[in-house]
Amino acid sequence: HVQLVESGGGSVQAGGSLRLSCGASGSIYGDACVGWLRQAPGKEREGVAAIDSDGIASYADSVKGRFTVSKDNANNTVNLMMNSLKPEDTAMYYCAAQLRGGYCYAHPSLYDYWGQGTQVTVS
Repeated sequence: HVQLVESGGGSVQAGGSLRLSCGASGSIYGDACVGWLRQAPGKEREGVAAIDSDGIASYADSVKGRFTVSKDNANNTVNLMMNSLKPEDTAMYYCAAQLRGGYCYAHPSLYDYWGQGTQVTVS
């Protein structure tokens, strides 16, 4: 059973930066598709970014050029660096993973394992 734990959320002013991290219970990231997704109050969960087993990343249009997803294999984490934050980025952010292979993109239906979420608030 894979357990994921997010960290790094918080409150920041518009234009600021935050770095989220997702740790896993085992060394899964070499084989996993890992995504970052978010859900704002009253809205559906949406994909933000994903990174596949080869380290190839993809992003939602709304965050391209501002967010960067990366793997830190030494520390067994997947990180999401968020720059130039906007109030509309305010949401609960989740990391998620799937180990079945195939296409890797940030859509909620793709993932089997989820973290508990970390809140990001931009004012």
